[in-house]
Amino acid sequence: MMWLRSLLLLLLLLRWWALGKPSPDAGPHGQARVHQGAPLSDAPHDDAHGNFQYDHEAFLGRDVAKEFDQLSPEESQARLGRIVDRMDLAGDNDGWVSLAELRSWIAHTQQRHIRDSVSAAWHTYDTDRDGRVGWEELRNATYGHYEPGEEFHDVENAETYRKMLARDERRFRVADQDGDSMATREELTAFLHPEEFPHMRDIVVAVSEVAEHLLPKPVLADLYSEVPGEEEPAWVQTERQQFRDFRDLNKDGKLDGSEVGYWVLPPSQDQPLVEANHLLHESDTDKDGRLSKAEILSNWNMFVGSQATNYGEDLTRHHDEL
Repeated sequence: MMWLRSLLLLLLLLRWWALGKPSPDAGPHGQARVHQGAPLSDAPHDDAHGNFQYDHEAFLGRDVAKEFDQLSPEESQARLGRIVDRMDLAGDNDGWVSLAELRSWIAHTQQRHIRDSVSAAWHTYDTDRDGRVGWEELRNATYGHYEPGEEFHDVENAETYRKMLARDERRFRVADQDGDSMATREELTAFLHPEEFPHMRDIVVAVSEVAEHLLPKPVLADLYSEVPGEEEPAWVQTERQQFRDFRDLNKDGKLDGSEVGYWVLPPSQDQPLVEANHLLHESDTDKDGRLSKAEILSNWNMFVGSQATNYGEDLTRHHDEL
């Protein structure tokens, strides 16, 4: 059910202690984090050995990369040429692909799954088909037809439902930037994927307010009971150290709002920019800091795949946009 989205955010935050034995190597310093940027590809970045699968999936998106793997080299290059035209047209349309245009394209392809999920949710939530999603439409589609303040008598864990409903309404009100209680597609996207929007940062952190002011000992006590005469397990010692070294940034023995915010939404690397720089560096033969269509097509096997690259997989879906 769609109402599980709110609970999922909370459970992700609480995973550190809810799972009982967190992984010591999660995150850059060993700490469990909630919203980490998804990798552009799970494939190894192994250009040195002629394996460009990472670049294909970063440039095209994973599903479309599979589609290109089924094409002949000629068709793959032809479709890449059309993509190059679109990248330039979406930018300054000067006949060249700049670093900014390349980065923008990669970011666009990586957001396709978000656009797809919002499109599916839109059909569910816009029940009166007026092109907007009202809070009442979303509430009724998610929780059923309950009036404000009405008890959830017919469901288990009614208190959990009430909290989730209140949390969703708070997030909806922040996403609804014009305050008319009607979400446009952009506003619904902010509601469903708040971690992608800077103005939603505070509400994402607010979901985590249960973690504020928690001391490490009570938290660990829920997971591990000390046994007199026995040494603490290694994972308990690791968590205690991680709290001291990486979570409790101001060293006051508790998590405040800013520390929770840093944990939930840590600063992340601009992965599309990193990949755009890589592709530009590898393809910019005249070293003028931009790419011509000819330069991209001459290095087509790095940008896109084909049957000739030996990375082919079964065709899973079609994309009219390419």
